Amino acid sequence: MGPGARLAALLALLALGAGDPAVATAREDTFSALTSVARALAPERSLLGTLGRYLRGEEARLRDLTRFYDKVLSLHKDSTLPVVNPLLAFTLIKRLQSDWRNVVHSLEATENIQALKDGYEKVEQDLPAFEDLEGAARALMRLQDVYMLNVKGLAQGVFQRVTGSSITDLYSPEQLFSLTADDCFQVGKVAYDMGDYYHAIPWLEEAVSLFRTSYGEWKTEDEASLEDALDYLAFACFQAGNVSCALSLSREFLLYNPDNKRMARNVLKYEKLLAENAHQAAAETAIQRPNVPHLQTRDTYEELCQTLGSQPTHYQIPSLYCSYETNASPYLLLQPARKEVIHLRPFVTLYHDFVSDTEAQKIRELAEPWLQRSVVASGEKQLPVEYRISKSAWLKDTADPMLVTLDHRIAALTGLDIQPPYAEYLQVVNYGIGGHYEPHFDHATSPSSPLYRMKSGNRVATFMIYLSTVEAGGATAFIYANFSVPVVKNAALFWWNLHRSGEGDRDTLHAGCPVLVGDKWVANKWIHEYGQEFRRPCSTNPED
Repeated sequence: MGPGARLAALLALLALGAGDPAVATAREDTFSALTSVARALAPERSLLGTLGRYLRGEEARLRDLTRFYDKVLSLHKDSTLPVVNPLLAFTLIKRLQSDWRNVVHSLEATENIQALKDGYEKVEQDLPAFEDLEGAARALMRLQDVYMLNVKGLAQGVFQRVTGSSITDLYSPEQLFSLTADDCFQVGKVAYDMGDYYHAIPWLEEAVSLFRTSYGEWKTEDEASLEDALDYLAFACFQAGNVSCALSLSREFLLYNPDNKRMARNVLKYEKLLAENAHQAAAETAIQRPNVPHLQTRDTYEELCQTLGSQPTHYQIPSLYCSYETNASPYLLLQPARKEVIHLRPFVTLYHDFVSDTEAQKIRELAEPWLQRSVVASGEKQLPVEYRISKSAWLKDTADPMLVTLDHRIAALTGLDIQPPYAEYLQVVNYGIGGHYEPHFDHATSPSSPLYRMKSGNRVATFMIYLSTVEAGGATAFIYANFSVPVVKNAALFWWNLHRSGEGDRDTLHAGCPVLVGDKWVANKWIHEYGQEFRRPCSTNPED
């Protein structure tokens, strides 16, 4: 198998069998890419049309029923209805024998509701699955954690970081989109079902609060009620060790549903527990946030996402500078790159306006039909994981002449050979709701990594292009180096993954912070060791 064939085989594996875009779409996870979420608007528009037709049909039916009601009512205004009139006597008998039966057994209501059901079933296969609802709920919890967002504020449509008595607005939307009691209940229930009471309790508390204010109102679309929210919240409090809270909520539940024997037994159990352990009534258990075993750098990661870390300003370190870069390449003489040195160890540079708006849009359009859930290496396999929420596609330079031009530009700027098999195809990534990629290395850290199947060594460098802007969040955080870079539309971020000795640079541990608001697209060009021997010579100095 030649180098080109090996590269094609590897990228087919990385893309999990990408082929027909229709097949890719059918297997998609809606929540894992904003472009997929946007596509979900189309079936909802179809459902709105169906519901509109149903409402118009029902309005016409109800108008006709009202006409019949008013007609009969007018005949009964006189309590002494003169049935001696043979015409009135006939119409009375006809109404009772025929008209009322036709009204009661009219098929119009059945036909209207059937049309509504048919319209729903027509688009049902295009609707998000329950797994998408779970993924979207987990995304809200992730944003809540990383950006220290207040649940009550989120329910009101505001994005506020709360630290003690300090409240900071992270994003101010032009229009507020508040959550309903049922919305908050669904988020809390997802956490509850995972045994995550740290997140379940504040969301269920907000659901209970909202249900209380609207108690007695009936909303067709709601799945839950105040009793449901009280039931889940009471048991979540009990599981978290707060028996007193569980008892109070259970008693409130019984006010609305006094015949519920299960809840009555729970009340007796909680009362007994508190009687046996009186100190629990006054104790307030602090719930610990669930630990993430694979993420040992969580605190640093989240701090860098919340701020710009300890990134120094240029006037503090003179060796950090901006310049026009040609890299001694004739290709860049007429239009040098705008280079900004961000950090020295690891060496990270940002090239402003590396692509144009037109090029960025073209790359997104080329990739969108082929997007599939992003995967990560797990041993010798590639698997979708919770700590990487995005979709990606691989683009060959033969997909469009513009990609050939882009490759030439990257090669001129880096001085590296980026032709296959010395570099991978362009990977285009669209992040999902709260989309992120927790701390990771781009280079392989295991000899069994699929990257080595290319037979071109490890990933020596990363060239990442920001194809869009975001309103908030989404920064690239370098964990051990303790700095982060915000999303800069059309700019490109470049860094070396390996020392000149071939050893991985641990300071390149980096992460894609969760996107708080916005649609984040990036394009990655990963360049491998082989082919660069005379372009980036080896060194025995471990610091080079």
